[in-house]
Amino acid sequence: MRADGVPVEWKIADGLVPYPEALEMMRARAAAVADGMAAEQVWLLEHPPLYTAGTSASPGDLLAPNRFPVYDAGRGGQYTYHGPGQRVVYFMLDLRQRGRDVRCLVQGLEGLIIDTLAAFNIRGERREGRIGVWVQRPDKGPGREDKIAAIGVRVSRWVTFHGIAINVSPTLSHFDGIVPCGISDQGVTSFEDLGQLASMGEVDSALRAAFERRFGATISLAPEALVSAA
Repeated sequence: MRADGVPVEWKIADGLVPYPEALEMMRARAAAVADGMAAEQVWLLEHPPLYTAGTSASPGDLLAPNRFPVYDAGRGGQYTYHGPGQRVVYFMLDLRQRGRDVRCLVQGLEGLIIDTLAAFNIRGERREGRIGVWVQRPDKGPGREDKIAAIGVRVSRWVTFHGIAINVSPTLSHFDGIVPCGISDQGVTSFEDLGQLASMGEVDSALRAAFERRFGATISLAPEALVSAA
């Protein structure tokens, strides 16, 4: 929570946002926040099918390099997939106003995801040594767990960018082109795969409620501001 109670802008993109455009807008917004020229912002969007490589990505984990475009993300972590049916949420938050604690931020994002899943009767869990949120899948075998949400953040000048990706109804076979997050002994799942049908709007509403409980108040951008805000 911010001590001063200033609300965070809440922005939802229409359509599929190209990754290079999103990266440029994210970086520009984070820099503006760091300079005191813009408010904190949460940006919800979907990307066209693509793979991104984090700073720890191993070339051998890109199994199908020609399947979709591959982008260097500049965030921590390894390879991940983004595509339609996956809610990507980018956070431009000022940690100077939030305790300057990156570990606390990551734990907060994990909790945000777990709270959102709980609204749809999905039990998400943390795992020691593994970033992200996991769902137990005893129906697939003893000890089987599937990842339902990924987390990858970067902090520059105490302002965050990048964020989380929650699998609502993506094409799960698209993950076959990579070793997701470097983990080969578990799988990937989604709301749809678990039999929980939810619209993106319903997921967004649950995300916003969970965010406000953990991080503070939000304010929606006016429709005309969605085009010009950077």
